[in-house]
Amino acid sequence: MTDRAAPAKATPGERRVLAALALAQFICSFAGSNMNVMINDISRDLGTTVQGVQISITLFLLVMAALMIPGGKLTDRYGRKRCFLTGLVVYAVGALLCAAAPGLGVLILGNSILEGVGTALLIPPVYILTTLLYPDVTSRARAFGVIMALGGIGAAAGPLIGGLITTAVSWRAAFVFQALVIAVIVGLSRRVRDPLPPDPERPFDTGGAVLSATGLVLIVMGILAADNDLRLMIALILLGALVLAWFFRSTRAKERAGREPLLSLALFRDRTSNLGLVTQNVQWLLLMGTSFTVAAYLQVVRGYDAVRTGVIFTAATLGLLLTSLSAERLAERRSQRTLIMAGFTLSVAGVAVLVALVAAFSTPWAFVPGLLLIGLGLGVMLTPSVNVVQSSFPEEQQGEISGLSRSVSNLGSSFGTAIAGTILVAGLTKGAYAAAMITLAVIGLAGLAAAARLPRAPGRTAPGGAPSGAAPGTEARPPLPDSGQPPAPRRPHRA
Repeated sequence: MTDRAAPAKATPGERRVLAALALAQFICSFAGSNMNVMINDISRDLGTTVQGVQISITLFLLVMAALMIPGGKLTDRYGRKRCFLTGLVVYAVGALLCAAAPGLGVLILGNSILEGVGTALLIPPVYILTTLLYPDVTSRARAFGVIMALGGIGAAAGPLIGGLITTAVSWRAAFVFQALVIAVIVGLSRRVRDPLPPDPERPFDTGGAVLSATGLVLIVMGILAADNDLRLMIALILLGALVLAWFFRSTRAKERAGREPLLSLALFRDRTSNLGLVTQNVQWLLLMGTSFTVAAYLQVVRGYDAVRTGVIFTAATLGLLLTSLSAERLAERRSQRTLIMAGFTLSVAGVAVLVALVAAFSTPWAFVPGLLLIGLGLGVMLTPSVNVVQSSFPEEQQGEISGLSRSVSNLGSSFGTAIAGTILVAGLTKGAYAAAMITLAVIGLAGLAAAARLPRAPGRTAPGGAPSGAAPGTEARPPLPDSGQPPAPRRPHRA
């Protein structure tokens, strides 16, 4: 792949492909947040509680996180486009099942399980195809900017869109809306091409997939149990940690034996990528944690309906839209490290403003300044964090790193909903709300500390595009703007 100085203007076909990929990220992010404004409606209709709806939301995010790594790996074996379309179909079936759900159990089956599995299949191809179909720095930065913008907007605007649909029709219609968007994506996907042929002989580490998924599920379930039984919480988290340790030990043994594991440990040897993964996790934790906490507080404590709750979230959506759609222009002027640090600073400041104003004033306008700052901050840093991680590896490892990247992000979403939601559900008062938001702010400071450790300048590249010290004749893939990493040489396909 070569770095083109002046990329050609996108053709109508290329724009349709990008629209399909970006809409896929939009609808999956929308699904993770739109239920937040339906808490009262769903709990009344299905005869459940706020905690029951929280469990459904968290399990959806958790299933995505637990299966994203296996989903990314399957793209190598069955092809990126095939996995993308299969995931869309599974997701649509889950959405329609939710629309007809007679009780919480069916809702969990449709939303948490089927939509979660569908998302785990379709999201890794979005990032792999974007990396492969847009080989030059400028066009790839623009494409990732559009995808991350729609993803962030889907999460931030989910409460507003969901609130409007719920009030105008029913909460069930919001799931029909998701199925209709999926139908549009399938139509646009006819023009998607897979640059790399599938490899049916590629081995798949089933044992590793089971261990990694089990470990992640146990940890998040432990967090959810915090408000009921602290001993159970500790037991589940410790058990989850032991299972993940077993997974990494098994992976190391398979690599030493020359077998291909689910996830190469070499992915964790890149310091810049590791720090980028931490920032991704914390960003989505902040976004989804804030969305759930504020939505639950507005509906349960203040008694707002779905539309009024959704309208208040418009401030966050507007802020995220303004900065995320400016990702390409911002990347030309500032380093990715600077953008990520600025994003965390704005987001943490937004949480502080939100808590202070809501404590002092009872008007709904008290939520606007803080949510606007949080949206601006998240929009600034979502795209740079993805660029840092994706551009640290060659195309042969895009299936693995895309799965890992999306898993880490969705795990952050799960943690955000589980941690903040658990604090809030334990005592739905102004004090519990403030405690949940302050907890999010403290975690945001940890993300800022990780961002501060990112390299200040990109690595140098030897003439001809190969990284310094690369073997003669190796072809390098250029990094995205100011990724902080030298281009990675191509590596032979691993059987």
